[in-house]
Amino acid sequence: MDWRDDGIVLTVRPHGEAALITGVLTRGHGRHLGVVHGQRRRAQLPPGTLVSAQWRGRLADHLGTWTLEVDRTPAAAIMDEPLRLLALVSACAVLDAALAERQPLPAVYDGTLAFLDTLPTPHWDAAYVQWEVGLLGVLGFGLDVSRCAVTGSNDHLAFISPKTGRAVSLSAAGPYRDRLLPLPGFLTGREPAVPATVAQGLELTGHFFDRHLFAQAGRAPPEARTRFVESYRRSALRSAAPLR
Repeated sequence: MDWRDDGIVLTVRPHGEAALITGVLTRGHGRHLGVVHGQRRRAQLPPGTLVSAQWRGRLADHLGTWTLEVDRTPAAAIMDEPLRLLALVSACAVLDAALAERQPLPAVYDGTLAFLDTLPTPHWDAAYVQWEVGLLGVLGFGLDVSRCAVTGSNDHLAFISPKTGRAVSLSAAGPYRDRLLPLPGFLTGREPAVPATVAQGLELTGHFFDRHLFAQAGRAPPEARTRFVESYRRSALRSAAPLR
């Protein structure tokens, strides 16, 4: 077996003394593992690196080996931005944990490329939340923020059901509002994103990842995502603190 594809490096870990097992999200072959020879290459393949990939294996179900040529390293453009680097690593860790191996999902690949392109921009954090919402949708756990689940109206959508993922308007929430999750306005296009609402968005997507993927499989969320969310939350609190 021998094929070529474009890819995004997700994970790299040592394999013996002279090799690496590398997980790559490819556009046409999905999340794929393979061996890269030479541990010194680890520094050349940080998470999010865009590569031209060639995979070889005797049989399709073998681990196989990679030949990876680096096309671009998005991390290089944000080396002085710790939160953005954490977001990049988080996205790769979520993909590695959430995607089945060898299942082609071109929409996920294209959406991830689009997110990586936003990292140097001012709206990278809202784009991260929207990327996670999109990933949930592709995996079959999409959120419906188009109209209220109770009234059918799309006015004043303020909450989302933690069970169904459907939006609920402010007037329809009534006595159940404490059981609902806040719906950030930027996800419905009604308000600009600010750090406080982005933090709400991270809590929202995290709830559905845990409910539908990680908790059901008896796993904790990826540590990289937890670190990013906690760091972003602290940053959001600092930005909201009044000046003295």
